[in-house]
Amino acid sequence: MNQPAAKESKAEPASLKDQARNVLEEARMVLPGIQALFGFQLIAVFNQRFELMRSELQIVHLIAVALVTIAVALVMAPAAYHRIAERHQVSTYFVNLASMFIAGGMIPLALGVALDLFVIGELVTESRPVGVALGVFTLVLCSSLWFVFPIIRRNNQRRSRRATT
Repeated sequence: MNQPAAKESKAEPASLKDQARNVLEEARMVLPGIQALFGFQLIAVFNQRFELMRSELQIVHLIAVALVTIAVALVMAPAAYHRIAERHQVSTYFVNLASMFIAGGMIPLALGVALDLFVIGELVTESRPVGVALGVFTLVLCSSLWFVFPIIRRNNQRRSRRATT
């Protein structure tokens, strides 16, 4: 049975001011989750069980914490840049830079979360294959939702715009 094609939503171009507000709001929405994750990662190190972990898993956790730290820095960078370099103004450069920083922050975030799920999976199940499967699944899930799906959508929108012109 044929399903009707999904209708393309008509998007109106946002003003530069609205674009800047949107990108900063996106950063504000992502940041608390990253910071909470970072806090839990730090608490884990002071847990008694952490000392019992094999050193290789402790190192993997350290790498995960470092990656989440990079994500925090990248997601917070647009607000700092705006406050220092472009206070009281909005530019296309800022909107593009902020978008790149936020999207770029999702890469180390996905890697950090995947590595920590690998560690947790291996610790809980005492099985490296289960840990690897959890880590890979997490990385594929985050990459698909955060990058692959949006890129496919953007490319489809560009193609449909070219077809109508």
